This record gives sequence, structure tokens and C-alpha cells, in this order.
Amino acid sequence: MTGPAVLLLDAAGPESAALARAAAARSHQVHAATTTADGQAPAPLAGQVITDFARPDRAVEDITAYARRHRVGAVLTANEYLTELAALVCAELGLPGNDPRLAHAARDKATMASALTAAGVRIPYTRLVHDDTELHDALADAAVGFPCVIKPVSGAGSAGVTVVTSAAQAAAAADTARMAHRRYGGEGEAGILVQTYAAGDEYSVESVTQDAVTTHLAVTRKVVTGGAHRVETGHSLPVRLPPATAAAVHREVDAAIRAVGIRHGASHTEVVLDTDGRCMVIEIAARLGAGHIGLLLRHALGIDVFTALLDVALGRPAALTPTTRGHATVRFITSPRTGRLTSLTGFPKRGPGVPYVRWRAAIGGPVNAVGENADRLGCFIVTGPDAAEVEQRADTLARQVRLQVEPPPSGGGPDQFRSASTAAMAP
Repeated sequence: MTGPAVLLLDAAGPESAALARAAAARSHQVHAATTTADGQAPAPLAGQVITDFARPDRAVEDITAYARRHRVGAVLTANEYLTELAALVCAELGLPGNDPRLAHAARDKATMASALTAAGVRIPYTRLVHDDTELHDALADAAVGFPCVIKPVSGAGSAGVTVVTSAAQAAAAADTARMAHRRYGGEGEAGILVQTYAAGDEYSVESVTQDAVTTHLAVTRKVVTGGAHRVETGHSLPVRLPPATAAAVHREVDAAIRAVGIRHGASHTEVVLDTDGRCMVIEIAARLGAGHIGLLLRHALGIDVFTALLDVALGRPAALTPTTRGHATVRFITSPRTGRLTSLTGFPKRGPGVPYVRWRAAIGGPVNAVGENADRLGCFIVTGPDAAEVEQRADTLARQVRLQVEPPPSGGGPDQFRSASTAAMAP
């Protein structure tokens, strides 16, 4: 292998594996920082450094020392929980990265709300609460109203997020937010957030920033479950918004990207468009969108975003111009109830127009009624030149999938399955 080495912060998951393949294809050695020697990683790795992600000061020291020994020239992560650490490591090593002074705002959602508001970005009205008295006060605030959203300050993948329609539901929703799994056990703001509910159509904007210049790759339409827990069950791109609407969305997203200090790398900004076409930014993450959005970009637009992100991290010009004009969508399969999966039929096979399929749940194993992204059981991607035809085919294939789920034993509840199934199906 030639060229500088590449270091991934947490090498687990499909996005990390794609980054590793992109680096190997360019003849770069791939290293990883992880918390355990037996953690998931794309093979083969040239080496790894084991550290404690819950102790950022120690992790920066361990990772930078390792990076200097192994001639690392690029540090990347696809893990939202580690984007702030990546900014700190890049700053210490003098590599292209995000502003370490602002990177916390892309992780801590209370800090994010403050930063976006200060930058003039239109966001839901947000209250940070620490106890039952503050929760009561927030719910009594006329600017909050019902429905409202109660969610963790630090979280991802819809974990711990509840849409509340009355004050009677708030206490349970607050407990759900407080108990949401905080990955790596890292410290953070102890409170939870209460936000106004943003009604409208949900989208995300996929962007890459290099030397503080942002290219918006695509707008993605989201299919989201209803009810108290909103989980994304589909992504489709590119969405062609009216020119004036697209320009307004991009202005809001550009301001959000600057507000959280994204200078080099991907961003994934969730927005809602109301019936008048006005844009509200819900959240921004300093990473590529998950849920196979990178694959959708490749199949629909011909953009190899993983290679582009490698080039950004190495300080090289990144190829971000579409080379094709197609359409791609992913559909996620979920369980109708919590229990044990006893059979699966009708799940699509890979073939023409279906370039990717993935099933994660074991027959005979536990599954959860969908409450967060980790509960999704599998997915498939459909591609083609015409958006309407692609969407119709994806919907037809999804309707053909049949699951049989045996209910939990008498007296069992949803929580008895969640930890086991989440671990078994971690993305």
C-alpha cells in the first residue's frame, strides 16, 4: 500500500465499511480506533488503537499518538456519536476537519438549538428541562403546545423520541428520553428537550463541505411511521423541489452548517416543509446520512460519496458532480409487534433494478415493534431512470413481504426483547 494511512473512528457498520473499501481501493492502509479488540470492523485492518470514547481527553491522546506513529493522513468517522472527537483529533494532528470549538453543537441538541437560533436558522421552539417542575412549565408554555416532541439531548436513530399529544403522556415520554441508551456511556447534558411539533413533509439534505465551501448533493424524501414514535421506513432521492423552495431550503441548511462548524466533511440536515413551503431545520449531523443514503447517491446520481469524503479528509479535490440522472429508494421492513420472528416470505432478491438487499433478523430470534431505527429488520434498494416507476415498484415489493411474529410469553413486555434484539441487529 502507498500513500498516507487512513484512520476510522469506530469501523463498524455499512458506512464505515464503504469508507474502508474506498481507502483500500486508493491504496491506503486502513486503521481503526475502537473500544474493544473484538469490535466489528471491515477486514482487513492494518491496525487498531483501543481507547475509551467516553473519555474524550484520553481518547484524543491515544488516537493522536497512534496516528503519528502510523503516518495517518486522514481521520474520518461515520458514527454520529464520534463526530466531535473526530474534530478534536483532526485539529490536534493538523488534518482537514471541522471546527473543534463548535463541533459539540452537532452532537448536543440543546447546544445545537442555541447555535442555530443565534445563526438565524428557523427551528422548532425548544425548551431544555431537567426535572418534573421544568417539564410542567415547558408543557404550560403556550409556545410549545400539543402535539410536542420530547427527546434526549444526546441521541441518534430516533431512540428515546416521542410525539406527545397531551400532558398525561409527558411523564412517560420524559422517562423514555432519559433512559435512551447513551452510546459509550459518555457524559453530556443531563436534561431532555421539549420542542414544538413541526408539521409538514419530512426531508433531509445531503451535503459535503470542503474548505468551508458546501455542495448540496441531493434532497431526500423520507417515509416515516405515525404515532408516538416516528421511525424512518424509507428514503428516496433526488427530490426535485420548486426552484424557489430549493433555494430557501439550501439557505437554511448553509446557515446550519456554518453554525455547527462543519468545514470539511459530510452533513445530514433534517428539515420539514410546511404547506406554504417554508423550511424548518429539525437537526443537523456532521456525518453522511445513514440508512444507505450513500448507496442511493451512487445509484441515482453516480456520486461515489465515500471516495469523495476520503478525498476531503486528505485535502484533495473531491468529485461531487452527478454523472447520471436516475432515482433510487430504500424501503425498511419492520415488525408489526414485539415477539419472536417465526417466518419470513416474499423478501426481494438482488437483481436488475434491485442492487442491494439486506436482512438482519434471525428466524427464531427476538424482534421489536418499531420504536427506533435499530428495530428495523432489513431493507432493499430499488433504482431506475423514472422516479414514479421506482417508487411504485418499491411499494409493490414491500407489500409482498410477509412476517410471522409470535407474541412474547405471558407477562412479558416489549422491554424484555429490546436489548437482545438491538444488539443482534446493530447497524
